[in-house]
Amino acid sequence: MLEKPIRKSIISDISCYATLLIVDDHLDNVRSLALLLSDSGYLVRKATSGEMALETIRIAKPDLILLDVRMPEMDGYEVCERLKANPSTCDVPVIFLSASHETDNKIQAFAVGGADYVTKPFQAEEVLARVRHQITILQQQQQLLQQQQQLALQNCQLRQEIKQREQVEAKLQQANLQLQHLANTDSLTQVANRRCFDAVLAQEWQRLKREQQPLSLILCDIDYFKQYNDCYGHPAGDVCLQRVAQVIAGCVNRPADMVARYGGEEFAIILPNTDLAGTVSIVEAIRAALEALQIPHAGSAIAAHITLSLGIASLFPTSSSSCQELLAAVDAALYHAKQQGRDTWIAAPLLA
Repeated sequence: MLEKPIRKSIISDISCYATLLIVDDHLDNVRSLALLLSDSGYLVRKATSGEMALETIRIAKPDLILLDVRMPEMDGYEVCERLKANPSTCDVPVIFLSASHETDNKIQAFAVGGADYVTKPFQAEEVLARVRHQITILQQQQQLLQQQQQLALQNCQLRQEIKQREQVEAKLQQANLQLQHLANTDSLTQVANRRCFDAVLAQEWQRLKREQQPLSLILCDIDYFKQYNDCYGHPAGDVCLQRVAQVIAGCVNRPADMVARYGGEEFAIILPNTDLAGTVSIVEAIRAALEALQIPHAGSAIAAHITLSLGIASLFPTSSSSCQELLAAVDAALYHAKQQGRDTWIAAPLLA
C-alpha cells in the first residue's frame, strides 16, 4: 500500500508512455500502484501471480517490471531468474517490491538480476523516482543502441564508399597508365614513339652527365624500304616494320635500354651506361637475328632479304655537349653506312 496520497506535482512530473507490469498477489497493492503509475503517464498492466506474469510477458514484453518478492507457488526471485535466463526478456529491468528490510533479501534480489529494491509501505515519490530512473536508464540504453546501429550503418556506408572510391581510383589509374602507354607507344610497331624517345634521351643525358657514365645511341634504317612497299604493298610494309621492331626489341634486354620508332622506316635505340664495344655487340646481334629471319625483299639492290643500315655513336655526356650533338653524330654515321653500300654499320669517328 502507498503510505501517503500522491501530490498533483508528482503526477504531472513525467509522461514517458512506457509500459510497466505490476506483479503482486495483493490486489490493494496492485490497484494503488497502478493508479499512481497510470496517473503519471505510464501504460500499466497487472498480474497477480508468477505464472500469470510470465505468460503476460510472453505475450507482450513490458519496458519495466515491478515484482513482489513474496507470492505463493512462485516467488519473485524465481520469476526474475526465469526472465534473466530467457534471451528475449533478460534485458527487462526488474524492481523488487518487498515488506522486508533484511539485507539478505536485498542481496538475493540483486543476485538474481534485480535492478532495484523498494520496501513497503511505498512512498509515492520514491516509487516514481525509482521507476523514472530505470526508464531513463532504459531509454539511454536504447538511444545508445540506436547510436551504435547508426554508427555501424554509417561505417558500413563509409566502407562501401571507400571501396567504391578505391575501385574508381584503380580504374582511373589503369586508364591513366593506358593513356600514358598510348601516348608513348608507336601504334603500329608497339615500341616507343618519337615523342617518348626525345623525352627519355634528354632524361638519360642529364642522369649520365651527373653519374659520368657513357651513353650510346643506335640509329638504323631498313634498306630500300620504299621499293619493298612498291613491290609488296603498304600492308605488307606495315607487317615488315612490325617484324623488324620485334627483332630489334628482342636484342635489347636491359630495363633502361629503349627501342623507338624514330621515323617511317627508321628505328633508334638508347643504351645508357653502354660504351662503344657494348653497342657494337648489340648491333651485331640485331644483324644476326634479322639475317636469320630472312624476310624476302625482291626489290633490294644488295640482298634477297630485309637488311639494315646502322649508325652508332657513344660518348660521356658533359655540360659542354648536348644530346643534339649525339643525334647529329649518329645520323651522320647512318648516312655514311648507306653511302658505303648499306647492310652495314658505321660508328661516328669523333665520338667513338
